[in-house]
Amino acid sequence: MGVKVRIPTPLQRLTEGKEEVEASPGTIIELIGDLEKRFPGIGERISESGKIRRFVNIYLNEQDIRFLNNEETLVKDGDEVSIIPAIAGGDNRNV
Repeated sequence: MGVKVRIPTPLQRLTEGKEEVEASPGTIIELIGDLEKRFPGIGERISESGKIRRFVNIYLNEQDIRFLNNEETLVKDGDEVSIIPAIAGGDNRNV
């Protein structure tokens, strides 16, 4: 069955245009390592030195992993992981 991983648009060029890919169960950081093996370059855009980059949010079954065990959050068969790049900036003229 595997784990369904939703890939954000900016990273889809690394996944051959795929919006969703399948990965192996394990921890979040192991899942990222699995993705890196299959889609070189994706790992360094999501993590650095075993930690999720601060401008990347990851959700496990719609729950932010920062409120679970961060990179060590366990992912099992049938789970769904969403990788969401943080959006910064904006215009406060209309506030």
